[in-house]
Amino acid sequence: MKQFKYYAAALTAFITWGFFSLVLRPLAAFNASDILCYRVYTSIILLALFLFLFKRKTVKDNLATFKQLSPPEKRKFIGINVGGGALLTANWFTFIYAMNHASVRSTSLAYLICPILTTVLAYFILKEKLKLQQWLAVAISVAGCLLLSLGHILEMSYSFIVAFSYALYLILQKQNKGFDKVLVLFIQILFAGILLMPYFLKYSGPFITDIRFHSFIVLIAVCFTIIPLLLNLFALKGINSSTVGMLLNINPIIAFVLSAVYFHEQTTVTQLIAFGLVFLAVIIFNVKLNKPEKVSLA
Repeated sequence: MKQFKYYAAALTAFITWGFFSLVLRPLAAFNASDILCYRVYTSIILLALFLFLFKRKTVKDNLATFKQLSPPEKRKFIGINVGGGALLTANWFTFIYAMNHASVRSTSLAYLICPILTTVLAYFILKEKLKLQQWLAVAISVAGCLLLSLGHILEMSYSFIVAFSYALYLILQKQNKGFDKVLVLFIQILFAGILLMPYFLKYSGPFITDIRFHSFIVLIAVCFTIIPLLLNLFALKGINSSTVGMLLNINPIIAFVLSAVYFHEQTTVTQLIAFGLVFLAVIIFNVKLNKPEKVSLA
């Protein structure tokens, strides 16, 4: 199938993120802000080294391309990537805080809400068309999320911030075309690092010397930051933001299973039904997605 590689990229990214709790929970003794800062700055260093060693010509060519853009096109490129860096910063900080100070379930709920927000935003902002069955899938997802939010208002608030920041990030990146994806990701994470620098310099303690901490940070930077985000950017080249958003549901389903089976967080029948509904929604949304006929509700 022509779009298989884009689906595979998105699924690989979201399956990987589903297991994020396994490397994040061991760092629960550290501040969420420290984890975030070390994650960002480690990612910047690794991406800079990769670009210097393997992509110097690409960087030079992309710089020449940028110089040839009209002023409005330059402002759009800068806005998309500065905005992307800011949204990633908000998303990562809230996610880490919720994971280590609320519950794994709250992060699962966040990435159940995210596909709904992404689909709706893509419909109104990017004018992406949806079939009737896909709107049905969105409705089923909403029902599942409402079931999960009952009695968990605080978790819901964390979840909404995480979800909205990443949904908007996906929408922005769909318009981010014409430049090398590694370079684009480096620019975004570099801006995130600039945003965090005043906070890091003022509030961070002494340099953390724990080897175990830095081992997990490098693992997070490579396997749970750089690679999945690059796969995500690649997937957006070939499939709609709404489709990528719905595939994102794979992430919280895995996280939910881990929260119950591995972390032994209390699981109710209501939660099982809710996640079952979301899984059903993923299937309904993507079935026969390659048909050319599309129905708009506009």
